[in-house]
Amino acid sequence: MLRQNVPKLPLPSTEALEHSAALLDLICQEIKSKGAISFARYMELALYAPGLGYYVAGSHKLGKSGDFVTAPLISPLFSACIARQACEIFMPIAGDILELGAGNGQMAVDILRTLASMQQLPAHYYILEVSPELRARQQELMQKEGVDKLTSIIWLDQLPTHFCGIIIANEVLDAMPVHRFMVTEQKIAEVGVIINEQSQLQWQLLPTATQAWQQQVASYQTTLPQPMPTGYISEINATIPAFVASLSDCLQQGAILLIDYGFERDTYYHPSRNQGTLMCHYRHYAHDNPFFYPGLQDITAHVDFTAIEQAAVAQQLTVAGYASQAQFLLGMGILEEATLLLQQADEITRLRLSQQIQQLTAPHEMGELFKVMLLTRL
Repeated sequence: MLRQNVPKLPLPSTEALEHSAALLDLICQEIKSKGAISFARYMELALYAPGLGYYVAGSHKLGKSGDFVTAPLISPLFSACIARQACEIFMPIAGDILELGAGNGQMAVDILRTLASMQQLPAHYYILEVSPELRARQQELMQKEGVDKLTSIIWLDQLPTHFCGIIIANEVLDAMPVHRFMVTEQKIAEVGVIINEQSQLQWQLLPTATQAWQQQVASYQTTLPQPMPTGYISEINATIPAFVASLSDCLQQGAILLIDYGFERDTYYHPSRNQGTLMCHYRHYAHDNPFFYPGLQDITAHVDFTAIEQAAVAQQLTVAGYASQAQFLLGMGILEEATLLLQQADEITRLRLSQQIQQLTAPHEMGELFKVMLLTRL
């Protein structure tokens, strides 16, 4: 059954509602001219439509006043651990750093400060950022914090053709457009988006011919410990092979560090997860209706890390590591980093650091849901 919940969320401002209405009109015009669209296309427009999509328009997305908080905003300890991993990559090579989607820039600030303290600064810190608004915030923060004086920080519009060092993607994969599907008695049917009689967006099964990704999902049925039952709804990121290939093409030597929430395939497509992993974030409220205020809310799907692994192997990259976020942070010395800070901390600071570590590593927080995968070409 295709659910369409109507969440009870805070009302946006008049300006924000007008912005959302403009994006909704753009989406509706495409459906009217082309017919029903895939959910991947809807998600692409909702997040990345020029001037209107969630990630390219000028809304405040990150932090307490935004829609969600990422690990670098929880504690600088997270980025310090990333810096330690970068140092291990730099040891045999003279590498740089390339960050994909740098948020408000806080992770870059903390990574550079940590590397400066370790006397391991790269010659260049590259940032690939699609959002003009976020790029401006990153530049402002780095100038304010003075890290722009530590090394050469360069913003990119596309991946470089040749790169040596470490590529970091923290919560990038979950924001890629995904196809949604339903298992029927006859086939793997695509779940698309239409406009109903009330001029509202609505789910609908699409009578399309089987595409490559649908055949791929069908093939999963034969390898999963428990096949997806009839009526099962989920999603697939069909762009993962191309994404990994693009990173592989530019990486001459070094590593790719991927951090995101997700599962291995048999857990991702477990029969109990029969409505998929689609999730939306608006002002720190989480819900599952992607049609609510398009352009004003984040839309995400969990990551199939088995797909990442298979794509990496196909590109002759080595899967050098795969762990939960808790295992990664503990292995990279988050407790040792905290001990250094605690030596001269007051009681309030000690409590704050303890809460930060708990949020980053506890199983019921981010510790187990978030995974870290390291791909190398050394």
